Amino acid sequence: MFNLTPWTARRLPTRREEHHPVYSLQREMNRLLEDFFRAPSWEPFAELPAFPGEQFFGDVTPRVDMSDTDKEILVKVDLPGMTEKDVDISISRDALTISGEKKQEKEEREKGWYRMERQYGSFSRSIPLPCEIDADKAEAAYKNGVLSIKLPKSTVQQKATKTIPVKPA
Repeated sequence: MFNLTPWTARRLPTRREEHHPVYSLQREMNRLLEDFFRAPSWEPFAELPAFPGEQFFGDVTPRVDMSDTDKEILVKVDLPGMTEKDVDISISRDALTISGEKKQEKEEREKGWYRMERQYGSFSRSIPLPCEIDADKAEAAYKNGVLSIKLPKSTVQQKATKTIPVKPA
Protein backbone atom coordinates (compact mmCIF):
# COMPACT_ATOMS: atom_id res chain seq x y z
CA MET A 1 0.00 0.00 0.00
CA PHE A 2 2.80 2.41 0.85
CA ASN A 3 4.34 1.93 -2.59
CA LEU A 4 1.32 3.64 -4.13
CA THR A 5 2.41 7.04 -2.82
CA PRO A 6 4.94 8.76 -5.09
CA TRP A 7 7.09 10.14 -2.26
CA THR A 8 8.12 6.86 -0.63
CA ALA A 9 11.48 5.28 -1.20
CA ARG A 10 11.53 2.76 -4.01
CA ARG A 11 12.84 -0.76 -3.72
CA LEU A 12 13.85 -2.77 -6.73
CA PRO A 13 11.51 -5.64 -7.58
CA THR A 14 12.76 -9.17 -7.61
CA ARG A 15 12.74 -11.01 -10.91
CA ARG A 16 9.72 -13.00 -9.76
CA GLU A 17 7.72 -9.85 -8.83
CA GLU A 18 8.57 -8.09 -12.08
CA HIS A 19 6.30 -10.35 -14.12
CA HIS A 20 3.57 -10.87 -11.55
CA PRO A 21 0.21 -9.31 -12.62
CA VAL A 22 -0.34 -7.68 -9.21
CA TYR A 23 3.05 -6.00 -9.39
CA SER A 24 2.23 -4.73 -12.90
CA LEU A 25 -0.99 -3.22 -11.56
CA GLN A 26 0.93 -1.64 -8.67
CA ARG A 27 3.52 -0.20 -11.08
CA GLU A 28 0.73 1.32 -13.21
CA MET A 29 -0.97 2.80 -10.14
CA ASN A 30 2.33 4.35 -9.03
CA ARG A 31 2.80 5.88 -12.46
CA LEU A 32 -0.76 7.28 -12.45
CA LEU A 33 -0.28 8.83 -9.01
CA GLU A 34 3.07 10.35 -10.00
CA ASP A 35 1.47 11.87 -13.10
CA PHE A 36 -1.43 13.17 -11.01
CA PHE A 37 0.82 14.99 -8.53
CA ARG A 38 2.86 16.67 -11.24
CA ALA A 39 1.81 20.14 -12.44
CA PRO A 40 -0.68 19.91 -15.32
CA SER A 41 0.58 20.81 -18.73
CA TRP A 42 -1.85 22.62 -21.00
CA GLU A 43 0.60 23.12 -23.87
CA PRO A 44 -2.06 23.27 -26.61
CA PHE A 45 -3.79 26.04 -24.66
CA ALA A 46 -0.65 27.93 -23.58
CA GLU A 47 -1.41 30.92 -25.80
CA LEU A 48 -4.76 31.59 -24.10
CA PRO A 49 -4.46 34.49 -21.66
CA ALA A 50 -4.43 33.50 -18.02
CA PHE A 51 -7.04 34.91 -15.66
CA PRO A 52 -6.26 34.99 -11.93
CA GLY A 53 -7.96 32.20 -10.07
CA GLU A 54 -9.45 30.63 -13.15
CA GLN A 55 -9.58 26.90 -13.48
CA PHE A 56 -9.68 25.63 -17.04
CA PHE A 57 -13.40 25.73 -17.92
CA GLY A 58 -14.10 26.56 -14.27
CA ASP A 59 -15.24 29.41 -12.11
CA VAL A 60 -13.36 32.65 -11.94
CA THR A 61 -12.35 34.14 -8.59
CA PRO A 62 -10.89 37.62 -8.97
CA ARG A 63 -8.29 38.95 -6.57
CA VAL A 64 -9.49 41.68 -4.24
CA ASP A 65 -7.57 44.29 -2.24
CA MET A 66 -9.46 46.17 0.44
CA SER A 67 -8.28 49.06 2.59
CA ASP A 68 -10.06 50.96 5.35
CA THR A 69 -9.38 54.65 5.99
CA ASP A 70 -11.05 57.09 8.36
CA LYS A 71 -13.53 58.31 5.75
CA GLU A 72 -13.97 55.46 3.27
CA ILE A 73 -13.37 51.86 2.31
CA LEU A 74 -11.40 51.33 -0.89
CA VAL A 75 -11.79 48.10 -2.85
CA LYS A 76 -9.70 47.13 -5.90
CA VAL A 77 -10.59 44.08 -7.97
CA ASP A 78 -8.40 42.59 -10.73
CA LEU A 79 -10.58 41.81 -13.76
CA PRO A 80 -8.27 41.53 -16.79
CA GLY A 81 -9.90 40.87 -20.13
CA MET A 82 -13.28 42.13 -18.99
CA THR A 83 -15.11 45.38 -19.64
CA GLU A 84 -17.23 47.49 -17.32
CA LYS A 85 -20.32 46.05 -19.05
CA ASP A 86 -19.35 42.53 -17.87
CA VAL A 87 -19.41 43.49 -14.17
CA ASP A 88 -22.32 44.05 -11.75
CA ILE A 89 -21.85 45.71 -8.37
CA SER A 90 -24.43 45.79 -5.60
CA ILE A 91 -24.27 46.93 -2.02
CA SER A 92 -26.44 45.88 0.87
CA ARG A 93 -26.40 46.93 4.47
CA ASP A 94 -23.54 44.64 5.43
CA ALA A 95 -21.91 43.39 2.20
CA LEU A 96 -20.53 44.45 -1.17
CA THR A 97 -21.25 41.98 -3.97
CA ILE A 98 -19.29 41.96 -7.22
CA SER A 99 -20.34 39.56 -9.96
CA GLY A 100 -19.71 39.13 -13.64
CA GLU A 101 -19.05 36.84 -16.54
CA LYS A 102 -16.01 36.48 -18.75
CA LYS A 103 -16.47 35.19 -22.28
CA GLN A 104 -13.69 34.53 -24.72
CA GLU A 105 -13.84 33.08 -28.20
CA LYS A 106 -10.92 32.48 -30.50
CA GLU A 107 -11.20 31.31 -34.07
CA GLU A 108 -8.34 30.51 -36.42
CA ARG A 109 -8.48 29.40 -40.03
CA GLU A 110 -5.46 28.46 -42.04
CA LYS A 111 -4.78 26.24 -44.97
CA GLY A 112 -5.80 22.72 -44.07
CA TRP A 113 -7.09 23.33 -40.54
CA TYR A 114 -9.66 25.13 -38.45
CA ARG A 115 -9.56 25.84 -34.71
CA MET A 116 -12.35 27.31 -32.54
CA GLU A 117 -11.99 27.72 -28.78
CA ARG A 118 -14.49 29.11 -26.31
CA GLN A 119 -13.99 29.88 -22.65
CA TYR A 120 -16.68 30.99 -20.24
CA GLY A 121 -16.34 31.77 -16.56
CA SER A 122 -18.57 33.52 -14.09
CA PHE A 123 -17.98 34.76 -10.59
CA SER A 124 -19.81 36.27 -7.66
CA ARG A 125 -17.90 37.57 -4.69
CA SER A 126 -19.46 39.01 -1.54
CA ILE A 127 -17.25 41.03 0.77
CA PRO A 128 -18.50 41.71 4.30
CA LEU A 129 -18.38 45.39 5.19
CA PRO A 130 -16.89 46.27 8.59
CA CYS A 131 -19.03 49.38 9.10
CA GLU A 132 -22.06 51.30 7.84
CA ILE A 133 -21.66 52.76 4.33
CA ASP A 134 -23.31 55.74 2.64
CA ALA A 135 -24.46 53.77 -0.43
CA ASP A 136 -25.74 56.87 -2.25
CA LYS A 137 -22.19 58.28 -2.48
CA ALA A 138 -20.46 55.04 -3.54
CA GLU A 139 -18.39 55.25 -6.75
CA ALA A 140 -16.86 52.68 -9.08
CA ALA A 141 -14.38 53.09 -11.94
CA TYR A 142 -12.81 50.57 -14.31
CA LYS A 143 -9.42 51.18 -15.92
CA ASN A 144 -6.78 48.85 -17.37
CA GLY A 145 -8.36 45.68 -15.97
CA VAL A 146 -8.74 47.04 -12.43
CA LEU A 147 -12.10 47.88 -10.87
CA SER A 148 -11.79 50.54 -8.13
CA ILE A 149 -14.69 51.06 -5.73
CA LYS A 150 -14.91 53.87 -3.16
CA LEU A 151 -17.39 53.31 -0.35
CA PRO A 152 -17.70 56.39 1.89
CA LYS A 153 -18.48 55.64 5.50
CA SER A 154 -21.71 57.10 6.84
CA THR A 155 -21.33 60.33 8.83
CA VAL A 156 -22.61 58.53 11.93
CA GLN A 157 -19.85 55.94 11.53
CA GLN A 158 -17.18 58.62 11.03
CA LYS A 159 -18.24 60.45 14.20
CA ALA A 160 -18.42 57.21 16.19
CA THR A 161 -14.75 56.42 15.52
CA LYS A 162 -12.51 57.66 18.28
CA THR A 163 -8.74 57.48 18.42
CA ILE A 164 -7.26 56.67 21.80
CA PRO A 165 -3.74 58.01 22.35
CA VAL A 166 -1.17 55.67 23.85
CA LYS A 167 0.90 57.18 26.66
CA PRO A 168 4.19 55.84 27.93
CA ALA A 169 3.87 53.95 31.22
